[in-house]
Order: sequence, then structure tokens, then C-alpha cells
Amino acid sequence: MLGTPSAEVEIDALLVSQLLTEQHPDLQNLSIQFVDSGWDNAMFHLGDRLAVRLPRRAIAARLLEKEQHWLPQLAKQLPIAVPVPHRIGLPSPLYPWHWSIIPWLSGQTADEIRLNMNHARQFALFLKALHIAAPDNAPKNPFRGVPLIQRVTMMNERMQRVEAQTAVITPTLRSLWQQAVDAPIDLESTWIHGDLHSRNILVDKSGIKGVIDWGDLAVGDRATDLAAFWYLFPEQHLRQPAIKAYGEVSEATLARAKGWAILFGVVLLDSGLVDHSQYAAIGQKILQCVDQS
Repeated sequence: MLGTPSAEVEIDALLVSQLLTEQHPDLQNLSIQFVDSGWDNAMFHLGDRLAVRLPRRAIAARLLEKEQHWLPQLAKQLPIAVPVPHRIGLPSPLYPWHWSIIPWLSGQTADEIRLNMNHARQFALFLKALHIAAPDNAPKNPFRGVPLIQRVTMMNERMQRVEAQTAVITPTLRSLWQQAVDAPIDLESTWIHGDLHSRNILVDKSGIKGVIDWGDLAVGDRATDLAAFWYLFPEQHLRQPAIKAYGEVSEATLARAKGWAILFGVVLLDSGLVDHSQYAAIGQKILQCVDQS
């Protein structure tokens, strides 16, 4: 079974302190506080206004370098704050990969607060600003923004595991998944974030404060991101105005977006059932939302 990937290096506050002393000594006296460790990166709060982000795995190190290259360019067009690197850390005898010092973006993750119409409209305008043509050398992602037919084998395996442990995989979900696989990609490729689940959206009661974790940034099918309308805004009275604010979307694109929502829900639930109850809860909520939409 698949759970949270194991870290390939040990990362703690002492390592962060040593790296700062070695490469950014003007920041070495700031306080360092561990925040979280996800699939790909460990995060530390540095002082009051900064954070340190370090890859846990070699594959994640390549994703972080992509963020370091492209986010400074993309941020100029986005209406919501993103973690543009403040400083870049280099590989050294202490640590094998590039790492980042980024602004500390305040707010709670979107799974911890009830979202409202203002959040929905902000999110729609953010996606509209993001989903523009990318340059020819923009990165591609073999797992996000691709035709869903390419993900069928993986999804069949994960769906079977989830179905064996829960009652959340309904005939309706299976039908919606097949409709999504069959739906043609009828729009030009654009920039996509690729991983807009609720823990990558920072909010407070007034609105969205930041969008984080851009490691899956790529050029591809925007339906991958539009899936977030279903799992960020499960209430139809929020979701429908948000989709309208985004702009005209074809039935085929909406079908693919639901398919991507199902894919993210299954992946989060399948992995979360192994060792991460929070991801499992998010995945189950996504699937129930799509099933009832």
C-alpha cells in the first residue's frame, strides 16, 4: 500500500540553523520553528516574516528548483500571494539539494475554515489569471494536466483499495469518472498549478491569503485546477457563482474537472488511509462532494 513517502534525508531545526550559518549568516540568529512535513518538503518558520522550505526527497528537489525558476515570473500576473523565493539555498556537504527561503504567508489552510462567497470569487479570479498561455519551454508534468486516459490504470488500482475499505466509491462516482475519461480536451493548454487541494490554499475569514506548493506547476489541461471548485466549495450556492466568475466553461471541461476531483479524492483517501488521517478526511470529503453535485 502507498502512504506518505519516506524522507531520504533527516531534516530538523539544527540542520536549518547550520545551513543559515553557512550560506545566509545575516539570518542565522532568527528563531526557527518546525511547521509541517508533507510528501515532498519540510517547512520551518524563520523569524516573523520568513520560512525555510527543504525537499525531503530527490524528486522533490527537482520540483523545488522549478518553483525557484518560474514563480518569480508567474507571481507578477497573479492576484493572490505566492511563495516567491526570497533567498535560494545551495547544495553543500550539509545537505544535497537546493532549498528556499520564502516569505511567510499567513492564514489557515482551507480545510480548517468555512469558506464563503468572497473566497469563491477570489479563487475564480486567481485561476483566470493563472490559466494563460505558457512559453514554449514551460515544464510539463507526466501526472497532472494530461489526458485522464493516461491515469486509468493507476486509478483502477487505487479505487479498488478504497472500495475494499470504505463505502465512498459509488456507482455515480464510477460513472462520472468514465465520463471524464471519455470527455475530449477542447481547450488549449495553459499554465496550471496542478495540486490545488485545500491544504495548499491559505485563508482567513476575509479572503484567500496565499496559494502554496507549486511543485506540480506545468502547462496542461486547466481542468486539473478547475477540479478545486468541487472540493473547496462543496456547497453549490458557492461553487456555481465561482465557476461563472471564472468564465465560460464547456460541458466537456466540467466533466474532466469532476474527473480530476475524483482522482485527487481517491489519491488522498487511498494514501491517507495508510498513515495520514487528515488527508484521508480531505479525500473522502472531495469524493462525497462530487458524488452529490
